[in-house]
Parts: sequence; C-alpha cells; structure tokens
Amino acid sequence: MLPLDETEFRNFIVWLEDQKIRHYKIEDRGDLRNIHSSDWPKHFEKYIQDVNCPFSAQERQESVDWLLGLAVRFEYGDNADKYKNCNTEAAANDSGKQSDPLINLDINNPDFKAGVMALANLLQIHRHDDYLVMLKAIRILVQERLTQEAIAKASQSKEGLPVALDKHILGFDTGDATLNEAAQILRLLHIEELRDLETRINEAIVAVQAIIADPKTDHRLGKVGR
Repeated sequence: MLPLDETEFRNFIVWLEDQKIRHYKIEDRGDLRNIHSSDWPKHFEKYIQDVNCPFSAQERQESVDWLLGLAVRFEYGDNADKYKNCNTEAAANDSGKQSDPLINLDINNPDFKAGVMALANLLQIHRHDDYLVMLKAIRILVQERLTQEAIAKASQSKEGLPVALDKHILGFDTGDATLNEAAQILRLLHIEELRDLETRINEAIVAVQAIIADPKTDHRLGKVGR
C-alpha cells in the first residue's frame, strides 16, 4: 500500500535508498533527499531508470512494489546466514504448533473453564468432566454447522418436489377420500422427519468418534496414548 500523501511517499523512497537499496553513493543522494524540491519527480524518474526498474515513475504502485522486492533481496543478501537460521527455527516451531493447536492450553485455568462452559451452554453441548473434550466438541460443531458455507447452505430455501399420492399405499382405509389423502401426507412428512433424524444421528456418531476414537496426546496425563 502506498503512503497517504506525497511527502510520505517521497520520504519512503529516500528511506529505501538510504537504508536498503543504496544504489547511489551517499554524496549522490542529495537530489533524491530534497523531497520539497519541485524537481523531485524528475529525480525520482531518473532513480527508477538507474536501478533498472521496468516501471515508470507514473506507475507508482508497481514501481514501489518492485523497489520493495529489490530492497528485500539486498537485505537478505547482506544477512543470508541470519535469515537462514531464523527460517529453520520458525519452521520447527510452526510444525510443533500445527501438530496440535490445543497442546499449549492451560486446561486448569479458571478463565479457560469458564469460557468453554459458556460456549457449551450457548451451543447446547452437553457438559463433560474434561473441558478439553468439550472444547473439541465445540470445534467440531463450529466447523460443521457455523462456517459461512454451512450457514449459506442451511439458509437456502428447499423447494419440494411434486408427489403423486395415488402411488403411495396408505395401508388402511378411513372410509373417507379426504382423510385418506391427509393420512398419506402425514405419513410422507413423518418419513421425511425420520430421514432427517437419521442424518443427525450419523453426524453425532461421526463427531463422537472424532473425539474419542483417535489416540492423540492426553494432555491431562502428560503422555501420548489413551
């Protein structure tokens, strides 16, 4: 993102040259440093050409992006060994964190317990003695039901398909054609509810299995395994 005004932009260019790029000798940076000069745009155009930037001074966003890339390249070249070590350490730390994002939680902290319980009550999740188990259940519910995609899918209106009632056998006769038709409709609605209930049961089974069926680190015992 470019600085907000012209003065900040010019100061930014001078800072890049003075601190990172250093293409000019110190004594040759006077024109670029004179940010209040009416000729500064011309000096900036010359500077862009001198560092072989493929963009013109009028293409400010592109030229600034290019200069930043050049500055990063020089900075890395001057301190390659330092940044290599930083990358190795950062990668090691990240791999440890990504393996289990819950591993550094203090599950005995009263604030942690209160927060988990508040979320569980809000989401109507049954209480469990292990607050970490409750937190995992909350995470599963949020991932499956409260993501933008899940909410959008749930909010979509469902258009019913036309049903030929005469093709569905009721199994009994009330003696009245209207009552027979009403009974057929109620039976179809009941079947639909049973299917929805079956889907919810399957989802619950999957959620429970995700919590208890995988032998990951037991944070309470401080050891791996069940």
